[in-house]
Amino acid sequence: MERNKKPIALLTNDDGIESLFLKTLAEAVEEYFEVVVAAPKSEQSWIGRAMSRRKTIAVEPMKHLPWKAFSIDGTPSDCINIALGNLLDHPPAVVLSGINIGYNTTLPLIYSSGTVAGAAEAAFWGIPSIAASQAIPDFMFEKVTHSNGDLPDEMLETLRHSARHAAKFAKDLITKSPTTNAIVHNLNYPAEVTSNSKMKQTVPARLGKLSFYGSDNKGKDYNFRFSHGTEHPIEKLSDREAIRQNCISHTVLDFSLLGS
Repeated sequence: MERNKKPIALLTNDDGIESLFLKTLAEAVEEYFEVVVAAPKSEQSWIGRAMSRRKTIAVEPMKHLPWKAFSIDGTPSDCINIALGNLLDHPPAVVLSGINIGYNTTLPLIYSSGTVAGAAEAAFWGIPSIAASQAIPDFMFEKVTHSNGDLPDEMLETLRHSARHAAKFAKDLITKSPTTNAIVHNLNYPAEVTSNSKMKQTVPARLGKLSFYGSDNKGKDYNFRFSHGTEHPIEKLSDREAIRQNCISHTVLDFSLLGS
């Protein structure tokens, strides 16, 4: 690598390549890294770690974006797998997935999240990996989701602060001693973030009562309805509680420990 050349950061998300949240993250990350984007062509929320086993995945260069970018007609895990195995000449220094529209706190949401899954795919390749998510007030969520992340000015400034924090976190992460463990650093940003926002080490909140509900079709079909669920008490500071304290939540997800 040339002495003055920036290391590569590979970005993905689950909200789609045209998401303002992804573009805001890329703008912040390019201060420290050469940015490459490999993101889903369309929204892939709640897809978890699904991979497209039975279809051919189209990959299209996105020349209108200011970074080397690929629109991939698959899941976040597909995107990272294809990028690492085919699109990049060398492994990136770090992978960032996000910024997700809405938080990815608690065990059920973490395991359902395409954002976390994209970061996990990179972690399984031994690459430092970050999942970043932005809490959105309930009254704004649907509008933001259906507008590719369009935000009012006051919330846009919060997103920019979150993106700058994630970029600096990535820069600091790659200076630490490398690990062979499959670790994802799960960052969740509160609805209001400033340059002075504190980050706290957390564990995933324990959550129940996320369920499907019946329609009016006499019990013949069901739809998923999101709720914030019921939290069970835990001794350590949870990711949800950190968000309520208006702090940035940092949870280390070490998938190497599963089954230990």
